[in-house]
Amino acid sequence: QVQVVESGGGLVQAGGTLRLSCTASGLRFDDYGMGWFRQAPGKEREEVSCIDWRGTDTYYTDSVKGRFTISRDNAKNTLYLQMNSLKPEDTAMYYCAAVHWVRATTTLCPSTFDYWGQGTQVTVSS
Repeated sequence: QVQVVESGGGLVQAGGTLRLSCTASGLRFDDYGMGWFRQAPGKEREEVSCIDWRGTDTYYTDSVKGRFTISRDNAKNTLYLQMNSLKPEDTAMYYCAAVHWVRATTTLCPSTFDYWGQGTQVTVSS
């Protein structure tokens, strides 16, 4: 079956960096667009960044532009999120998700993704 597993979260001071990883198995990774989402306590889940199946097109929500970088290594079935200049407001559970490319032809971050991970916690202290 399909498994999506995030790693790399942790506690970091404001201004610090973290690199999240997401490994997917049980699917043909390069058939899928990928995305990072986050949810803070008491808030709705929000899309952070998405990338197409080739790794050439990317999307970032405004609050992370210039600080976060999404990338993927299809040979390793792995998605990354490099997070620099972290702020306390970045504190959240971060989730990785996969969407088949046929459902991501008009937007990199469609409203429905096919597979989700369990999340990794990112906490940024001030």
